[in-house]
Amino acid sequence: MADSGLIQSQLLARALRARRNFQISTVALEAPALHQFMHSNHADVILLAGNEAINFGLLRWLHVSHPTAASVLLVENYDRELVVKAFRAGVRGIFPFTHSSFRMLCKCINSVCNGQVWINSQQLHYVLEALSDVNTLRVVNSSGKSLLTPREEQVVALVADGLSNREAAHELGLSEHTIKKYLLRIFDKLGISTRVELVLYAVSHGENRQAEWMPGSA
Repeated sequence: MADSGLIQSQLLARALRARRNFQISTVALEAPALHQFMHSNHADVILLAGNEAINFGLLRWLHVSHPTAASVLLVENYDRELVVKAFRAGVRGIFPFTHSSFRMLCKCINSVCNGQVWINSQQLHYVLEALSDVNTLRVVNSSGKSLLTPREEQVVALVADGLSNREAAHELGLSEHTIKKYLLRIFDKLGISTRVELVLYAVSHGENRQAEWMPGSA
């Protein structure tokens, strides 16, 4: 268990030690301490406690460097952004310990240790919703002002990824004719005339960002 000294997590560690089928070690929820611990110890499951300033880079490092250790994020509460970022970083479960029983935590630990993913219906909804989102490519002028609408930014992002008009239309739930209209409008705004120029412009002036899903309409 890696924690930042929260009383709740200390109590959880004490309770887990009382279980005969668990062997518990604790370490500070800090990158140097966790790096050192994982370098010299084996862990089947890593419980990371604390809602404050979650280090998603650290979660990713754990996933990449120690793929056999299943990480579970213990949180007081969560929102869509936290859930999506955590699962993208490689966690195998998010457990709201203030709203769930100790028995369920034990079940969670055993489940992820056996290769399963611990996720409730709301968290699953967030993840599936994020999978259907289309990234946008924000295009700005020299003053940093956005030049395109959110939908136009999505079209630019898909074109920059190499999708054809038909593929972009399918991705956004639009007609191929509508995509062509968007491209003509984008060309006019940016003062360019070809897809190649658009990709080059996007590389030079673009900034990737996540967008909320917009219904497939013109």
